[in-house]
Amino acid sequence: MEPLLTLGLPKGSLQDATIDLFRRAGYQIQVSERSYFPSIDDPQIRCIMFRSQEMARYTEDGIVDCGVTGLDWIEETESDVHQVGEMQYSKVSARPARWVLAVPNESDIQTPEDLAGGVIATELVETTRRYFQRKGIDVKVEFSWGATEVKARILNAIVDVTETGASLRANNLRVIDEIMSSTPRFIANNAAWADPERREKIESINLLLQGAIAARSKVGLKLNVPLDKLSDVLTVIGSFGEHSPTVSPLTDKEWVALEVILEERAEREAIPKLQQAGASGFVSYPLNKVIS
Repeated sequence: MEPLLTLGLPKGSLQDATIDLFRRAGYQIQVSERSYFPSIDDPQIRCIMFRSQEMARYTEDGIVDCGVTGLDWIEETESDVHQVGEMQYSKVSARPARWVLAVPNESDIQTPEDLAGGVIATELVETTRRYFQRKGIDVKVEFSWGATEVKARILNAIVDVTETGASLRANNLRVIDEIMSSTPRFIANNAAWADPERREKIESINLLLQGAIAARSKVGLKLNVPLDKLSDVLTVIGSFGEHSPTVSPLTDKEWVALEVILEERAEREAIPKLQQAGASGFVSYPLNKVIS
């Protein structure tokens, strides 16, 4: 049977995080070190790996029906694709990646206008050119083949991507402006999106991916509560924004079991307060997917 969909997976910095996300969504993907065609445990899907920089263009051209890439590369290539969903995950954090204009700490340059007549190195060439054109600043934008941070001291400035800012600090660079922020997107070819059968499959994949992303910051919590303390415990749970826990009877008719989903950061505050309210028998567990 021919696969229904060709799925593009990003090769490079987002590769491991993307494959882990698909695993938590329920798809097992196996990547051979020398192959660009990973296997997946869904006979309706065929996988191909491309660099994120190429994904939007290949999706527009119909080489793949759908794929994962960053908003930055969609805009850089000005690709005409359907954005199915935003996917706030990355190799480092859930924060957006930021493309920033940076100069050495010791530079006299303080504003983008100070770069007039200068040379800027970046991998995000077209987006950077459009940024300076909008500002009416005449600069030369050169493509950087790597080690972009080093070029800040060879040329006038760089535009580079950062999530934590650690690399910029390590290279004694400071940011003078932000060009754009970007998160990964699940995108689809317009013809595939217009086809009911392929669209249904793409939407199913997106639903599971979004569920896996939503589960990253949450935990499941089970606890036992005496009936005469149930109202107090529910009040505590409600104070953390959860108002509909599952309540189940126990063999001891004087007790019930509760199950609730909490933000992971809230759990450490919730458990002591729930114990003080009369709950016991806590069991905390990670979640793969949370789908509303």
